[in-house]
Amino acid sequence: MSDIIQLLPDHVANQIAAGEVVQRPASVVKELLENAIDAQSTKIQLIIKDAGKTLIQVIDDGVGMSTTDARMSFERHATSKIKVAEDLFDLNTKGFRGEALASIAAIAHVDLKTKQHQEELGTAITIEGSNVKSQEFTVTPVGTSLSVKNLFYNIPARRNFLKSNAVELRHIVDEFHRVALAHPEVAFSLHHNESELFELPVSNYRQRVVHIFGSKTNERLVPVSESTEVLQIEGFVGKPEFARKTRSEQFFFINKRFVKSAYLNHAVVSAFEGLLKEGYHPSYFLNLSVDPKSIDINIHPTKTEIKFEDEHTLYALLKSAVKHSLGQFNIAPILDFDKDSSMDTPYAYKDRSAINPKIEVDRSFNPFKSDGATQSHKVGFSSSKSQNSSWEALYTELNLESQEKDGHSEIQSFESKSVNADLFENQEIAREVNSHQLEGKYIIKPMASGILIVDQNKAHQRVLYEKFLKQFTIKSSVSQQLLFPVSLHFSKLEMVIIEDLKTDLEDAGFSFESTAEEQVILNGIPAIIPEAELKLVFEQLISDVENQVPEQNFSLADLMAKSIAKSLAIKTGQQLSAVEQMHLVDSLFACKESNLSPNGQLAYYIMGVNDIEKKFK
Repeated sequence: MSDIIQLLPDHVANQIAAGEVVQRPASVVKELLENAIDAQSTKIQLIIKDAGKTLIQVIDDGVGMSTTDARMSFERHATSKIKVAEDLFDLNTKGFRGEALASIAAIAHVDLKTKQHQEELGTAITIEGSNVKSQEFTVTPVGTSLSVKNLFYNIPARRNFLKSNAVELRHIVDEFHRVALAHPEVAFSLHHNESELFELPVSNYRQRVVHIFGSKTNERLVPVSESTEVLQIEGFVGKPEFARKTRSEQFFFINKRFVKSAYLNHAVVSAFEGLLKEGYHPSYFLNLSVDPKSIDINIHPTKTEIKFEDEHTLYALLKSAVKHSLGQFNIAPILDFDKDSSMDTPYAYKDRSAINPKIEVDRSFNPFKSDGATQSHKVGFSSSKSQNSSWEALYTELNLESQEKDGHSEIQSFESKSVNADLFENQEIAREVNSHQLEGKYIIKPMASGILIVDQNKAHQRVLYEKFLKQFTIKSSVSQQLLFPVSLHFSKLEMVIIEDLKTDLEDAGFSFESTAEEQVILNGIPAIIPEAELKLVFEQLISDVENQVPEQNFSLADLMAKSIAKSLAIKTGQQLSAVEQMHLVDSLFACKESNLSPNGQLAYYIMGVNDIEKKFK
């Protein structure tokens, strides 16, 4: 039998390695920004076109590379950070795998220009799909400029898997935030399609957070500081009242490297116990400094996951530090022994002695006698018969009230008769048999053929979704003008998304104007949206737009209807009266597609009699 195992060609091996290192344009941004940081840069520019699909360019003023280093940097396993295996456990730099530039060059067109301080001329290299097209001397500023063009040009299958520009741009901005937050001592800028998104000057950490997430962020931050032999913690957490529905403002940095850690996240969330509403997540921007030898960051190609030598200690210290800060700045409830001035003795009574109360009792008073004595007190009944009838009348009135209430509920029950009564096999099903709410989540109602189980949240989403979609599609939404305009604050990237949606939002009934201070001023809103829910509606809409996977028949009206329905739907745990339960069930079965929620999840389930009988066999 002939031999079948062979070595892969270098260009194929590089493309396979690129599958681990370069998953999307944001992966390239991360690697290039980290290289610029390692080059001791003080100013870094990131230029993007078409969400990185056409161009990703990073320009820095770092130390640059020599001619030999510039060429060697594109070879596999070439790095200046690792010399022996032990160096992996004492890392103080970003990139160290030696695969980033080789992988990027295998799947894109790359132009590199670099120059060191002591050199008169720099080096320019052009590479296409791992093939070096040219290398020559050039005039260029000190530092490095690296351009990545036409990403995945030679792997069309990978390019087809990329999301929309809005989604890919969001991932790029996330990586930009992660690097910029970790290094406030470096100036950063980000331009997309020739428009400036961020211009971040050199600053302290608090200013860097505010520059990225908006001026209103400053008043929401609570400082956290703790120093021990094992761990140093510096940073900020957000006040509980400003918690968000998304996790977009959660950042952990270990030795100035962004990491994801569900374990450490749980420590922070535990510190907020009892302070957050269900479904909301705290904001935090925390820098943790530990001994590099006590962590292992070489467990994932993106280097965002990490293993700790003593994670239990770190958990306890982090939770304690956050909880202490919340209590120190009067965010968390604490025992308050300060006296209440309203309970003080009034000044005029300060020197007076207490007077014992006296109770006068008329021992001759009898409410069951009709003599003059009782009448002088205007209490009692005129005769024994009237007395008995009067006492009976009290209970008679109660019985009448009870009957009236029962009659009213019966009338309401029949008034709320289902518009889809033919859904039930026996229309004489007892409307007298009330529906029941289980765990504040499910509505249970008997049917002739079994039991109807409705998920109240998903059912209400379906009802609202069809209502909003109809209005958004035919542009018939009624706009309600606000007596007092409402101001909402967003980050720069969120403002870009809102501006892109402005026309569609206006068709939906919103009337607003945006300002340069990351602020949206709402003058009119759809009549069916409560004013108190506006912030939640916009946050949910922005989150859905960022994460939406576009299809060929992608409809923004459909996305907006889904998002707003999700925001306003009855929540799990919300108690409903019997009338509300029946109204929701009736509204659900009046929908065109009643069995599924807008996201394709089951809205109700019918457990048949046969299914029930099987459980008892």
